[in-house]
Amino acid sequence: MKLAVTGKGGVGKTTVVAGLARVFADRGQKVLAIDADPASNLALALGFSKDQRLTPISAMKELIEERTESKTGSMGGFFKLNPRVDDLPDKYTLIKDGIRLMVMGTVQKGGGGCVCPENVMVRTLVAHLLLGRDEVVILDMEAGVEHLGRATAKAVDKLIVVVEPGQRSLEVAQKIRQLAADIGLKNIGLVGNKIRKQADREFLLERMPEIPFLGFLSYDSKIVEADLSGEPPYKDNPEFLRVMAEIVERIGS
Repeated sequence: MKLAVTGKGGVGKTTVVAGLARVFADRGQKVLAIDADPASNLALALGFSKDQRLTPISAMKELIEERTESKTGSMGGFFKLNPRVDDLPDKYTLIKDGIRLMVMGTVQKGGGGCVCPENVMVRTLVAHLLLGRDEVVILDMEAGVEHLGRATAKAVDKLIVVVEPGQRSLEVAQKIRQLAADIGLKNIGLVGNKIRKQADREFLLERMPEIPFLGFLSYDSKIVEADLSGEPPYKDNPEFLRVMAEIVERIGS
């Protein structure tokens, strides 16, 4: 199973990624969670301590220069377009409670991104993770699909867009849908988050009728408190895990 999760900043995207990773791991699956959003902190959401930090792959200057045979920060010139990356998931990851974590870093935006060693390295690694790894891979992405290309989009089993009751969240979701269509990624599902009342659910269903909802997560003070204390959203929260398990079932159906 290869999943990519995106959405407007602040909608709870990383919470959903953490929940998905926990459910799959609890079912005995090998799970690789990828933090590809510099604005999130997937490590804390998965229960890693604050002193456990990974350098983003895109910031590993010496590694990128070695693998691409080039100088980082350069544009154009000659460098390897297919650097070796298959060993990186085992070298540059943290593991906790059955979940492996890797921090990817940013990809330059604008069309297909810049043709530079850093971008080539990250995109090659994403392609390997989606096409060559025999495990559940979950990408926590920025509000877009910049880490994906036409080839890798075909390997994504589901693009999950997290939305909350609000017009800006839905506008971002529609933009993501258009970007995904541009690269041939059509298998999209929504997760409604921060639902306080039935009217919130009805609002989302009415405004997004063309994309199926995988599930709805209620606004939960336990999740807010877990975030403030640096704990996983699923800690001592069986109801959250129950809803996430239902979402996983719908992803696979």
